[in-house]
Amino acid sequence: MSKRSLFALLIPVFACAIVTAQESPLIHQPTLTPQDSGTTNGLISVWPVNPQVVWACGRNGTFTVTTDGGQTWNASVVPGAETLQFRDVQAFSASVAYLMSVGANPTDFRIYKTTDGGATWTMQFENQNPNAFYDGFAFWTPHRGIAHSDSVNGVFPDLRTTDGMTWQDISNNMPPALPGEGSFASSGTCVTTQGGRNAWIATGVAAIARVLATTDQGNTWNAYDTPLFSGTLAGAFTVAFRDPFHGIVGGGDLDPMDPNNARTATSSDGGQTWTVTTAPPVTGAIFGLSYVGRTGRGAGDNLGRAVVITANDGGAAWTPDEGNTWFTLPGVSGYWAVAFATPKAGWLVGTDGRILKISF
Repeated sequence: MSKRSLFALLIPVFACAIVTAQESPLIHQPTLTPQDSGTTNGLISVWPVNPQVVWACGRNGTFTVTTDGGQTWNASVVPGAETLQFRDVQAFSASVAYLMSVGANPTDFRIYKTTDGGATWTMQFENQNPNAFYDGFAFWTPHRGIAHSDSVNGVFPDLRTTDGMTWQDISNNMPPALPGEGSFASSGTCVTTQGGRNAWIATGVAAIARVLATTDQGNTWNAYDTPLFSGTLAGAFTVAFRDPFHGIVGGGDLDPMDPNNARTATSSDGGQTWTVTTAPPVTGAIFGLSYVGRTGRGAGDNLGRAVVITANDGGAAWTPDEGNTWFTLPGVSGYWAVAFATPKAGWLVGTDGRILKISF
Protein backbone atom coordinates (compact mmCIF):
# COMPACT_ATOMS: atom_id res chain seq x y z
CA MET A 1 0.00 0.00 0.00
CA SER A 2 1.36 3.41 -0.93
CA LYS A 3 1.94 6.08 1.67
CA ARG A 4 -0.57 8.33 -0.07
CA SER A 5 -3.24 5.65 0.23
CA LEU A 6 -2.40 5.02 3.87
CA PHE A 7 -2.15 8.58 5.14
CA ALA A 8 -4.56 10.44 2.93
CA LEU A 9 -7.41 7.96 3.04
CA LEU A 10 -7.03 5.65 6.02
CA ILE A 11 -7.40 6.10 9.76
CA PRO A 12 -4.71 3.89 11.32
CA VAL A 13 -5.89 1.29 13.80
CA PHE A 14 -3.43 0.14 16.42
CA ALA A 15 -3.39 -2.41 19.16
CA CYS A 16 -4.79 -0.80 22.25
CA ALA A 17 -2.68 -2.36 24.98
CA ILE A 18 -1.15 0.36 27.14
CA VAL A 19 1.45 -0.03 29.84
CA THR A 20 0.15 1.95 32.79
CA ALA A 21 2.61 4.33 34.41
CA GLN A 22 2.60 4.25 38.18
CA GLU A 23 0.82 7.31 39.51
CA SER A 24 2.53 9.43 42.11
CA PRO A 25 0.75 11.47 44.79
CA LEU A 26 3.45 14.11 44.38
CA ILE A 27 2.62 14.68 40.71
CA HIS A 28 -0.19 17.07 39.91
CA GLN A 29 -2.23 15.41 37.18
CA PRO A 30 -3.61 17.71 34.49
CA THR A 31 -7.28 18.57 34.22
CA LEU A 32 -9.01 17.32 31.04
CA THR A 33 -12.15 19.14 29.88
CA PRO A 34 -14.09 17.97 26.80
CA GLN A 35 -15.24 20.73 24.48
CA ASP A 36 -17.68 20.85 21.57
CA SER A 37 -15.70 21.44 18.37
CA GLY A 38 -18.80 22.10 16.26
CA THR A 39 -18.01 19.20 13.92
CA THR A 40 -17.97 15.40 13.87
CA ASN A 41 -15.24 15.30 11.24
CA GLY A 42 -11.94 13.96 12.52
CA LEU A 43 -9.52 16.65 13.65
CA ILE A 44 -5.84 16.20 12.86
CA SER A 45 -3.95 19.35 13.85
CA VAL A 46 -4.34 22.14 16.40
CA TRP A 47 -2.67 25.51 16.93
CA PRO A 48 -3.28 27.74 19.96
CA VAL A 49 -2.39 31.35 19.21
CA ASN A 50 -2.97 32.24 22.86
CA PRO A 51 -5.20 30.91 25.66
CA GLN A 52 -8.28 32.36 23.96
CA VAL A 53 -7.68 31.94 20.21
CA VAL A 54 -7.22 28.38 18.94
CA TRP A 55 -7.50 26.87 15.46
CA ALA A 56 -7.90 23.20 14.54
CA CYS A 57 -8.42 21.37 11.26
CA GLY A 58 -9.09 17.95 9.81
CA ARG A 59 -11.11 15.83 7.44
CA ASN A 60 -13.55 16.86 4.70
CA GLY A 61 -12.04 20.31 4.37
CA THR A 62 -12.94 21.20 7.95
CA PHE A 63 -11.49 23.84 10.21
CA THR A 64 -12.76 25.13 13.52
CA VAL A 65 -11.77 28.14 15.60
CA THR A 66 -12.47 29.50 19.06
CA THR A 67 -11.89 33.00 20.40
CA ASP A 68 -13.02 32.30 23.97
CA GLY A 69 -10.70 29.52 25.06
CA GLY A 70 -12.92 26.78 23.70
CA GLN A 71 -16.20 27.64 25.37
CA THR A 72 -17.56 27.96 21.85
CA TRP A 73 -16.07 26.66 18.59
CA ASN A 74 -17.14 27.67 15.12
CA ALA A 75 -16.55 25.01 12.48
CA SER A 76 -16.71 25.44 8.73
CA VAL A 77 -15.45 23.98 5.45
CA VAL A 78 -13.07 25.65 3.00
CA PRO A 79 -14.85 26.00 -0.37
CA GLY A 80 -13.27 23.73 -2.96
CA ALA A 81 -11.59 21.57 -0.32
CA GLU A 82 -14.59 19.50 0.70
CA THR A 83 -12.93 16.19 -0.25
CA LEU A 84 -9.51 17.02 1.21
CA GLN A 85 -7.93 16.49 4.60
CA PHE A 86 -6.27 19.39 6.36
CA ARG A 87 -3.24 17.87 8.06
CA ASP A 88 -1.71 21.09 9.40
CA VAL A 89 -2.75 24.50 10.66
CA GLN A 90 -0.80 27.46 11.94
CA ALA A 91 -2.39 30.71 13.00
CA PHE A 92 -1.22 34.10 14.21
CA SER A 93 -4.47 35.71 15.33
CA ALA A 94 -8.21 35.27 15.20
CA SER A 95 -7.98 36.57 11.63
CA VAL A 96 -4.81 35.11 10.10
CA ALA A 97 -4.26 31.38 9.63
CA TYR A 98 -2.73 28.91 7.17
CA LEU A 99 -3.97 25.40 6.30
CA MET A 100 -2.21 22.54 4.49
CA SER A 101 -4.22 19.84 2.73
CA VAL A 102 -3.50 16.32 1.49
CA GLY A 103 -5.51 14.00 -0.71
CA ALA A 104 -5.47 11.20 -3.24
CA ASN A 105 -4.27 13.35 -6.16
CA PRO A 106 -1.04 15.34 -6.55
CA THR A 107 -2.92 18.65 -6.82
CA ASP A 108 -4.72 17.94 -3.54
CA PHE A 109 -1.59 19.04 -1.69
CA ARG A 110 -2.33 22.72 -1.15
CA ILE A 111 -1.66 25.65 1.14
CA TYR A 112 -4.51 28.03 1.98
CA LYS A 113 -4.48 31.31 3.88
CA THR A 114 -7.19 33.42 5.47
CA THR A 115 -6.90 36.99 6.73
CA ASP A 116 -10.52 37.37 7.79
CA GLY A 117 -10.99 34.62 10.34
CA GLY A 118 -11.93 31.94 7.82
CA ALA A 119 -14.67 33.85 6.01
CA THR A 120 -12.61 33.56 2.81
CA TRP A 121 -9.54 31.58 1.83
CA THR A 122 -6.83 32.07 -0.79
CA MET A 123 -5.05 29.03 -2.22
CA GLN A 124 -1.37 30.01 -2.25
CA PHE A 125 0.15 26.73 -3.42
CA GLU A 126 -1.11 23.75 -5.42
CA ASN A 127 1.31 20.89 -5.91
CA GLN A 128 2.18 19.84 -9.47
CA ASN A 129 4.82 17.23 -8.64
CA PRO A 130 3.18 13.83 -9.20
CA ASN A 131 5.33 12.12 -6.56
CA ALA A 132 5.41 14.77 -3.83
CA PHE A 133 3.59 14.27 -0.54
CA TYR A 134 3.56 17.37 1.66
CA ASP A 135 3.42 16.42 5.33
CA GLY A 136 3.47 19.67 7.27
CA PHE A 137 4.60 23.25 7.56
CA ALA A 138 5.85 25.63 10.24
CA PHE A 139 6.39 29.37 10.49
CA TRP A 140 8.74 31.77 12.24
CA THR A 141 6.55 34.82 11.60
CA PRO A 142 3.25 35.48 9.81
CA HIS A 143 5.28 35.98 6.63
CA ARG A 144 8.12 33.45 6.93
CA GLY A 145 7.68 29.70 6.92
CA ILE A 146 8.63 26.37 5.38
CA ALA A 147 6.68 23.38 4.04
CA HIS A 148 8.06 19.86 3.90
CA SER A 149 7.47 16.98 1.48
CA ASP A 150 8.59 13.38 1.29
CA SER A 151 11.63 12.93 -0.92
CA VAL A 152 11.27 12.51 -4.67
CA ASN A 153 14.15 10.84 -6.50
CA GLY A 154 16.50 11.55 -3.62
CA VAL A 155 15.49 15.19 -3.21
CA PHE A 156 13.16 16.91 -0.73
CA PRO A 157 10.99 19.33 -2.79
CA ASP A 158 10.52 21.61 0.20
CA LEU A 159 9.11 25.12 0.03
CA ARG A 160 9.64 28.45 1.76
CA THR A 161 7.73 31.70 1.94
CA THR A 162 9.34 35.00 2.87
CA ASP A 163 6.33 37.21 2.23
CA GLY A 164 3.38 35.15 3.47
CA MET A 165 1.95 35.06 -0.04
CA THR A 166 4.20 33.11 -2.42
CA TRP A 167 6.11 29.85 -1.97
CA GLN A 168 9.50 29.06 -3.51
CA ASP A 169 11.21 25.71 -4.05
CA ILE A 170 14.21 25.25 -1.72
CA SER A 171 15.01 21.67 -2.71
CA ASN A 172 18.56 22.73 -3.60
CA ASN A 173 19.07 23.81 0.01
CA MET A 174 18.03 20.45 1.46
CA PRO A 175 20.39 17.58 2.35
CA PRO A 176 20.29 14.50 0.11
CA ALA A 177 17.51 12.11 1.06
CA LEU A 178 17.99 8.49 2.01
CA PRO A 179 16.28 5.97 -0.29
CA GLY A 180 12.54 6.30 0.26
CA GLU A 181 12.92 8.87 3.05
CA GLY A 182 9.81 10.77 4.02
CA SER A 183 7.83 12.09 6.94
CA PHE A 184 4.39 11.56 8.48
CA ALA A 185 1.42 13.88 8.09
CA SER A 186 -0.05 12.72 11.37
CA SER A 187 -0.47 15.99 13.27
CA GLY A 188 1.38 18.74 11.44
CA THR A 189 4.29 18.44 13.85
CA CYS A 190 6.89 16.68 11.73
CA VAL A 191 8.17 20.24 11.18
CA THR A 192 8.80 22.73 13.95
CA THR A 193 10.37 26.17 14.23
CA GLN A 194 11.94 27.96 17.19
CA GLY A 195 13.07 31.55 17.57
CA GLY A 196 13.65 33.51 14.41
CA ARG A 197 15.84 31.15 12.41
CA ASN A 198 15.80 27.57 13.72
CA ALA A 199 13.76 24.68 12.33
CA TRP A 200 13.75 20.90 12.53
CA ILE A 201 12.11 18.18 10.41
CA ALA A 202 11.49 14.61 11.62
CA THR A 203 11.79 11.83 9.03
CA GLY A 204 11.39 8.09 8.68
CA VAL A 205 10.27 5.48 6.13
CA ALA A 206 13.95 4.92 5.24
CA ALA A 207 16.53 2.74 6.99
CA ILE A 208 17.30 5.52 9.50
CA ALA A 209 14.99 7.98 11.24
CA ARG A 210 16.60 11.39 11.01
CA VAL A 211 16.15 15.01 12.00
CA LEU A 212 16.94 17.69 9.43
CA ALA A 213 17.98 20.99 11.02
CA THR A 214 18.54 24.58 9.90
CA THR A 215 19.75 27.60 11.86
CA ASP A 216 19.35 30.15 9.05
CA GLN A 217 15.67 29.98 8.03
CA GLY A 218 16.23 27.18 5.57
CA ASN A 219 19.20 28.47 3.60
CA THR A 220 21.31 25.51 4.73
CA TRP A 221 20.45 22.21 6.41
CA ASN A 222 22.17 19.35 8.19
CA ALA A 223 20.83 15.81 8.66
CA TYR A 224 21.33 13.97 11.96
CA ASP A 225 20.55 10.34 12.80
CA THR A 226 18.17 9.46 15.63
CA PRO A 227 17.97 6.13 17.49
CA LEU A 228 14.25 5.72 16.78
CA PHE A 229 13.07 2.64 14.88
CA SER A 230 12.52 3.28 11.17
CA GLY A 231 11.02 1.31 8.33
CA THR A 232 8.35 1.32 5.64
CA LEU A 233 5.68 2.61 8.04
CA ALA A 234 7.93 3.73 10.86
CA GLY A 235 10.27 6.47 11.93
CA ALA A 236 10.23 9.85 13.63
CA PHE A 237 6.76 11.38 13.43
CA THR A 238 6.88 14.51 15.55
CA VAL A 239 9.47 16.93 16.93
CA ALA A 240 9.55 19.96 19.24
CA PHE A 241 12.23 22.23 20.70
CA ARG A 242 11.89 24.39 23.80
CA ASP A 243 14.98 26.49 23.01
CA PRO A 244 17.71 26.39 20.34
CA PHE A 245 19.37 23.38 21.96
CA HIS A 246 16.86 21.23 23.86
CA GLY A 247 14.28 19.19 21.99
CA ILE A 248 12.36 15.94 21.85
CA VAL A 249 11.39 13.68 18.97
CA GLY A 250 8.74 10.97 18.99
CA GLY A 251 8.00 8.09 16.68
CA GLY A 252 6.97 4.49 16.28
CA ASP A 253 5.48 2.09 13.75
CA LEU A 254 2.09 2.16 12.02
CA ASP A 255 2.25 -1.59 11.41
CA PRO A 256 -0.43 -3.03 13.74
CA MET A 257 1.60 -6.23 13.95
CA ASP A 258 4.54 -4.37 15.49
CA PRO A 259 3.02 -1.86 17.93
CA ASN A 260 5.77 -1.70 20.56
CA ASN A 261 8.19 0.74 18.93
CA ALA A 262 6.70 3.96 20.32
CA ARG A 263 9.70 5.89 21.64
CA THR A 264 10.95 9.38 22.36
CA ALA A 265 14.50 10.73 22.30
CA THR A 266 15.93 14.02 23.48
CA SER A 267 18.68 16.32 22.29
CA SER A 268 20.65 19.00 24.13
CA ASP A 269 22.76 20.18 21.17
CA GLY A 270 20.22 21.44 18.68
CA GLY A 271 19.42 18.02 17.26
CA GLN A 272 22.93 16.86 16.40
CA THR A 273 22.78 13.92 18.84
CA TRP A 274 19.84 12.11 20.40
CA THR A 275 19.38 9.91 23.47
CA VAL A 276 16.45 7.52 23.88
CA THR A 277 14.33 8.25 26.96
CA THR A 278 12.42 5.86 29.16
CA ALA A 279 9.85 4.17 26.94
CA PRO A 280 6.53 6.04 27.08
CA PRO A 281 3.39 4.10 28.07
CA VAL A 282 1.76 4.19 24.62
CA THR A 283 1.69 1.85 21.64
CA GLY A 284 1.72 2.23 17.88
CA ALA A 285 3.24 5.51 16.78
CA ILE A 286 3.45 8.85 18.57
CA PHE A 287 1.43 11.08 16.26
CA GLY A 288 2.03 14.35 18.09
CA LEU A 289 3.84 15.87 21.04
CA SER A 290 4.16 19.29 22.58
CA TYR A 291 6.07 20.98 25.34
CA VAL A 292 3.64 22.12 28.00
CA GLY A 293 5.54 25.40 28.29
CA ARG A 294 5.85 25.90 24.54
CA THR A 295 9.21 27.35 23.45
CA GLY A 296 10.29 27.60 27.05
CA ARG A 297 7.21 29.32 28.41
CA GLY A 298 6.13 27.69 31.62
CA ALA A 299 9.58 27.30 33.12
CA GLY A 300 8.42 29.43 36.02
CA ASP A 301 5.72 26.83 36.63
CA ASN A 302 8.34 24.05 36.78
CA LEU A 303 6.82 22.77 33.54
CA GLY A 304 9.51 23.91 31.13
CA ARG A 305 10.56 20.29 30.54
CA ALA A 306 7.08 18.78 30.62
CA VAL A 307 5.82 17.14 27.43
CA VAL A 308 2.49 15.65 26.39
CA ILE A 309 2.34 12.96 23.70
CA THR A 310 -0.55 11.30 21.89
CA ALA A 311 -0.52 8.07 19.89
CA ASN A 312 -4.04 7.86 18.46
CA ASP A 313 -5.48 4.47 19.48
CA GLY A 314 -2.25 3.75 21.36
CA GLY A 315 -3.13 6.19 24.14
CA ALA A 316 -1.65 9.41 25.48
CA ALA A 317 0.78 10.29 28.26
CA TRP A 318 2.83 13.07 29.75
CA THR A 319 6.23 13.47 31.31
CA PRO A 320 7.36 16.21 33.73
CA ASP A 321 11.04 15.75 32.85
CA GLU A 322 11.42 15.15 29.11
CA GLY A 323 10.93 11.42 29.25
CA ASN A 324 12.62 10.19 32.41
CA THR A 325 9.27 9.44 34.02
CA TRP A 326 5.87 9.04 32.37
CA PHE A 327 2.24 9.19 33.43
CA THR A 328 -0.68 7.99 31.37
CA LEU A 329 -3.66 10.17 30.59
CA PRO A 330 -6.31 7.61 31.56
CA GLY A 331 -8.98 6.95 28.98
CA VAL A 332 -7.48 9.35 26.43
CA SER A 333 -7.41 7.57 23.08
CA GLY A 334 -8.06 8.51 19.47
CA TYR A 335 -6.31 11.89 19.62
CA TRP A 336 -3.94 12.89 16.83
CA ALA A 337 -2.44 16.19 17.97
CA VAL A 338 -1.68 18.26 21.04
CA ALA A 339 -0.43 21.83 21.50
CA PHE A 340 -0.19 24.41 24.29
CA ALA A 341 -0.48 28.16 24.53
CA THR A 342 0.41 28.08 28.25
CA PRO A 343 0.56 25.25 30.81
CA LYS A 344 -3.05 25.97 31.70
CA ALA A 345 -4.24 26.20 28.12
CA GLY A 346 -3.53 23.20 25.91
CA TRP A 347 -5.71 21.22 23.53
CA LEU A 348 -5.84 17.67 22.17
CA VAL A 349 -7.83 17.01 18.99
CA GLY A 350 -8.83 13.75 17.39
CA THR A 351 -11.36 11.45 15.80
CA ASP A 352 -15.02 12.38 15.38
CA GLY A 353 -14.26 16.03 16.02
CA ARG A 354 -13.27 15.48 19.64
CA ILE A 355 -11.43 18.19 21.56
CA LEU A 356 -10.02 18.07 25.07
CA LYS A 357 -8.69 21.10 26.88
CA ILE A 358 -5.73 20.11 29.07
CA SER A 359 -4.59 22.27 31.97
CA PHE A 360 -1.66 21.73 34.34
